[in-house]
Amino acid sequence: MTPMKDGNREAKRTQPDKQPQGPSGYREVGCGTVTLYDTEKTRLQTVRYGRMPEKNKVTLHEQLEAECQSILHLRPDLTVVMLADGAKDNWQSLGTLDFGLAPDIPPPKVVNIVDFFHGAEHLKEGCDAIWGKASVETKAQFERLRILLKEDPKGVNKVINVLRYHVGRIKAPTRKKRIRKQLTYFRNQRHRMRYADYLQQGLPIASGVVEAACKTLVTQRMKCSGMAWKQAGGQAILTLRSLIQSDRWQRGWNLIKCAFCTPVTICA
Repeated sequence: MTPMKDGNREAKRTQPDKQPQGPSGYREVGCGTVTLYDTEKTRLQTVRYGRMPEKNKVTLHEQLEAECQSILHLRPDLTVVMLADGAKDNWQSLGTLDFGLAPDIPPPKVVNIVDFFHGAEHLKEGCDAIWGKASVETKAQFERLRILLKEDPKGVNKVINVLRYHVGRIKAPTRKKRIRKQLTYFRNQRHRMRYADYLQQGLPIASGVVEAACKTLVTQRMKCSGMAWKQAGGQAILTLRSLIQSDRWQRGWNLIKCAFCTPVTICA
């Protein structure tokens, strides 16, 4: 979330059919990364993108799509891992990426993974609802289930079974509702939570690279005390920082500077 000069949050608060999200005057900046790993699970390179608030994050989607196309054009044999939290709009966007391969080239293997640490956060919320927040039992059960979720081939199913059992056992309406919410989350994301299998294949299971990009690309520069941004100015900053953090500054600047060069005539 970034403070905007034209955030229009107060106007939205006065509309009964609008539910504002986030602090007044803030809007969501879109961040995305494309990372290359070698067979030893070593991160080789990360390209970072940041876009100012935009409906459906259309431009960010186009940039990620173009980046993937350029890589797969050279290496169509690579496995594509789509890694995000459980937000529905993220998976809808990732699911529509067009890799642009020729019809005679087989499509790449695509693996969809929910970030393990986001999953663990939902597991913790479920444990808190079952055994009480910060209790000794909660800590022990959370650690046990977290390890199962990560290392057991049937881990997500075992987590679902635990949550389902306690939904039926617990009578308190509020606690039952909280557990049911997490049960629904794990059921919906089950097919993206086969972490033991992913680790065996040497695939990343955490979105730390994206989280770091959100922090270094956006937060550290655009959320300092007293700052507020307009669309154009904020995007200029994000574009330049993206180039620097992606090790593409020189090539990017060679393209950008052409638009800012003005011929000068020296008169005698």
